[in-house]
Amino acid sequence: MHTCIEVYVKREGQINVNSKDFLDKNVFAEEEKIGKVKELGIDPEDWNVTHLEIELTKDTAESVLGAKKGGVRNMLAISALKKGDTRWTDQGLHLKVSKAQLHMYLRPVMET
Repeated sequence: MHTCIEVYVKREGQINVNSKDFLDKNVFAEEEKIGKVKELGIDPEDWNVTHLEIELTKDTAESVLGAKKGGVRNMLAISALKKGDTRWTDQGLHLKVSKAQLHMYLRPVMET
């Protein structure tokens, strides 16, 4: 299974993508900013990206998670980035997922 990131790279004809190309980029759900990419979650066994760590906006953290503060980080499952459901623009990563559906793809950040 190819992640959205791999498909994006192949379409653009690039060979390498660096994490800096994704870090601190805005993330949108239905054209509303929900946060920024802060880290990439990688499976150490097969080196595939499994999650994007997102620092949620205060509004998103409150409406989706019930959190009363900003700066909340959650892991966005790569399954939210299905081919055709995600696009990168100069603004950032656009998900075709509603805010009401976000809870299905978010998990708390695991401290190591």
